[in-house]
This record gives sequence, structure tokens and C-alpha cells, in this order.
Amino acid sequence: MEKSFENLYLSSDLQRAVDDMGFKEMTDIQAKAIPLIRTGADVIGRSQTGTGKTVAFAIPALETLDTDLDKVQIIILCPTRELAMQGAGEIKKLSRFMHKVKVCDVYGGAAMDRQILKLKKANIVIGTPGRIMDHMRRKTLKLHDVKMVVLDEADEMLSMGFREDIEEILSHTPDDRQTVLFSATMPKEILEITEKFQREPLMIEIQSQSMTVEHIKQSFIEVPMGKKMDALNMLLRYFSPKRAMIFCNTKVMVEDLGKYLKENGFNSEGLHGDMQQSSRTRVMDSFKGGLSNILIATDVAARGIDVSDIDFVFNYDIPQNREYYVHRIGRTGRAGKEGSAVTICSGRRQIMAIKDIARSTKSEIEQLDLPSTDDLRNKLAERELASLKEQLDINVDERYNKLLNELLSEGISLYDLSAKLLQIIMGDKMEQITSLESFGRKKRGDDKDFCKIIISIGRNRRVAPNHIMCAIADRTGISGKEIGKIEIYDDRTIVGIPKDKADEIILKMIGCKINGHVVETGVFNEKKKSVKPEKQQKTFGKERAKQGKDKSFKQKKEKSFRKPKDKVKTKKKR
Repeated sequence: MEKSFENLYLSSDLQRAVDDMGFKEMTDIQAKAIPLIRTGADVIGRSQTGTGKTVAFAIPALETLDTDLDKVQIIILCPTRELAMQGAGEIKKLSRFMHKVKVCDVYGGAAMDRQILKLKKANIVIGTPGRIMDHMRRKTLKLHDVKMVVLDEADEMLSMGFREDIEEILSHTPDDRQTVLFSATMPKEILEITEKFQREPLMIEIQSQSMTVEHIKQSFIEVPMGKKMDALNMLLRYFSPKRAMIFCNTKVMVEDLGKYLKENGFNSEGLHGDMQQSSRTRVMDSFKGGLSNILIATDVAARGIDVSDIDFVFNYDIPQNREYYVHRIGRTGRAGKEGSAVTICSGRRQIMAIKDIARSTKSEIEQLDLPSTDDLRNKLAERELASLKEQLDINVDERYNKLLNELLSEGISLYDLSAKLLQIIMGDKMEQITSLESFGRKKRGDDKDFCKIIISIGRNRRVAPNHIMCAIADRTGISGKEIGKIEIYDDRTIVGIPKDKADEIILKMIGCKINGHVVETGVFNEKKKSVKPEKQQKTFGKERAKQGKDKSFKQKKEKSFRKPKDKVKTKKKR
């Protein structure tokens, strides 16, 4: 076989490790990269996560290592703790039968003193740029004897702001070192690094066809603006995944969505880059151990996570590019198992974005309708009945027959008793579905008890419904459930609010910042094409004072205008 590991003529120790790891054939990136890296040339590899890159650079690195030299000779830079830990684990497995190979992984959030002890004996170091720089400053890591530097997921490291650290680390390594770089994309910043730190690098590129993911049913669902959370709620109840990952673009969205799902009875955990290592470990242990079956994560935080049996991936936010999309959905459908990936879209731009991804990845992404509440009830009934049927295949204790006869003797029919027991078993779950019944309808913002306000910020400031909802709730103290329909336009946003709280909300929104921009808020009048927000807020206090509804505001206003008039009169007397 052309891609067989046997064709590499590995040392007996390496071949034995490869066999123990169950590797038979090389992946595309391994088959192309290993022979080139072995030559000592600088190499650029363009390949996505999950294609076997660690083995592609680890085998040549281990072959290069001089185990008699008790110095750091291989440096591998990764964007996240998880990737560093995963990479170290893979290299340890490959070198298990080799003598004197000492691998040390270093990353933030872990005890520095333990890493320092490991570094004293290490000849291969893998870690995040920030922590490697920390050790360099402490002089606990010296790079004078480095033979090979590997930049893994280089584009992610740059997007996380590690460029200066990377350049500083490379500048402290010998000029004759070998530099190997792997990246899913090739932005301008990557090319600048290759020009500065690599010598006539050889390029390996895995063709886009390899990006298509088998065994994964891909689909997207269009929902109204501001209704993504409710839509996700319905999808999770309808599909009832055993284990699912939900991807968001920001840590704020991870936290907001995690709070919403927990409030709605889902067993979920969130993961983002700003979490402490102890919290990240707890979340991953919970997800891997089955204590929680839903993991909400950002793209960067999810790098290096290797969890099997994920049957659903949900893109809550649209991926930033096709590579992110492939990385995300590749979490499911592994080891030949079937998986599903669902992207939730709001608005024309997001629909166009997912269609562009479908074209560029040569994928068929089918549009689905959001399940109705009747669909949810039917699906729930189907699952519950199937579960009951499985449990009916048991031997009944005689005591329960006696209890049943007592109930029947009191005049309760067997039919009524069965129906009531089913209601007791399924009632709470059916009630949760009823709470979603008004999804997608015109409500609250169009209701007689509601009015509309206009806020002077829109799409051109990259504002999203959750930003609006959080800002209003934070400034006014009203709950998100009280906020109605949110309509976002290019330069403004229209929000449905309780009519009896309109004055209070507009007053408390004075000086509010959304996405770093101070906004103005006013009453929206559809017939008059709305009152300008800035005019509304400037005159609002004056009108309230005239009406005597806000005495404290009136007193404050009179006090602020009295002093300037007194000064003018004094000046005239002189």
C-alpha cells in the first residue's frame, strides 16, 4: 500500500509505537509532510484540524532528536492549552519505546514550579507562546540547541495576538534551525512570518476536496431575528441529542447561551478562552464523563478537544470562514458513525454566508423547517412511549397488582388510570413545549399592552439582538422575558417593551452604551415614522417635570439652572 507506515522504514521502536496506536495508513498530510520534513527543509503545510498533523511533524522530530544531548532541541508552539496537552500526549505515545525522550508541555493556568522541574530534563517542549515566553524570561527555558521549531495552527495563534511572541521566540533560536509551519489558512501575516523566518520553504497543500465531511448530514434553519435562543431550545428538544456541541463566535455569547439553556432545563456547560484552567478542566471532565451532554464553546477554546460520540453540532453563530465550519462539524460523524450539523441563520446575510460555505466546501447543506410545537409533542410522545415499552418487559411484583385492584375497586376505569399515569410521567415535559408555543408569531411588540422604542444603533455597528436585550435588562432591571420583538436595521433598532414601563425604560437608557457606542432611546411612532431618539431623551426629563411625575428630577433641574442665572444678574449690577 502506497500510504502504509511500513513504507517509511521507521526504527523498530517507532514502528512498534505506531502499530500499538493502531495506525496502518498515513493521512494525506502525513504522507506528504513526513518525507519532506525528514530532508531538513523548511516546510509549510496547509491542512485542517483533525488530519493527523501531530504525527506528521512528531515522527521526523523524534528521528532528529539526539537523546544523548540533555538540552531542548524541539520546540512546538500551539494556540491553546488543550492542543499543547493533546500534542504532548501523542508524542509520548510515539516515543514510549524510545529511551531518554523527555516531553514537557507548558501553558498558562498550570503551576509554574512543576513546569520548571520538567524543563530541566526536557528535550522536546510543546506549549503556548505566552507561557514559553514566561519561561524564557525566567531563564528556565533556553533555546540555544534547538534544531526544529514547529508552528502548529499558526493562523489561530496570530488571531489570538501571539505574533510578537512567535517572532521573539524564533529570533532566540539558532539560524540553522528547521522551521515547520502548519496553518488552515494563509493570511498575509502568515506569509510575512514565512518570508522572515523560513528559508525557501516547501509548500504542502491538501486540496479542498478533502474538506468534504462524510457521514455528516448538514442542514440550516432560518429563524426570525432575536429568536435564535428559542429556536435552539426547540431543536434540542426535537432532536434530543445524546451528546452535542454548540459553537458561538464570542465568549459573551457562550455565557449568555449557557445561562439560557440552564434556565430552560438543559444540562449544559460553557467553554471559552478566558476561563481559568481549573474551570476548563472541570467543564471538560463533566462533558467527557457524561455529567453534562451539551458543550457550548468558541472555536479557539474547542481546539484540541477530542471527544467521541458527539451526534450533533449546532452552529449558533455563523462560522467566520469555511475552515471554521469544517472544524466545527468535524466534531461529529467520527469513526464511521452518522452525525448531524445544524446551522441557525437569521437574516439574508447569514443565509448567503452559509450558502457560500456550501459552495466552497462542495457540501450539500439542506434547508430545514423549524419543528412546530405539534412536531415537538409528537416526537416527545414517540420517545416516551418507546422508553415505556422497553420498561414494560419486566416481571411485576404481586404487591403492585394488589394496589391496582384497590384503585379499580374504587370505580376508576383502567383507561382513565392509564391516561392519568401517562400525564404524570410526561406532563412536565409537555408543559415545557407549551411555553414555546408562541415562537415565531407576532407578539408582545405588536400587543396592545406593548409599545415600541427606537434605539440609535443597528447592523452597521455590528449589534445583535442579545446585545440589545442585555443592555436594556442591565440598565432597567427588567427581565429578558419582558422584552418583546427586536427588529434590527442598518442604523437603528426597534424593540417591543411593556407599555406601562416605557417612560422608566427611556429614562434609564440615557447614557447607555451598546458595543462601546453611546445610544439614544425614544418612543417609536409608526405613523410619524418615529420620534428622533436624541430629541426624545433631551425633552423627556422636561416633560416629566412639568407633569409632576418626577419631583427629584424637577428639583435637580431647577437647581442646575438657578446658579447660572444668579451669576448673570450679579454681573449686570456691577
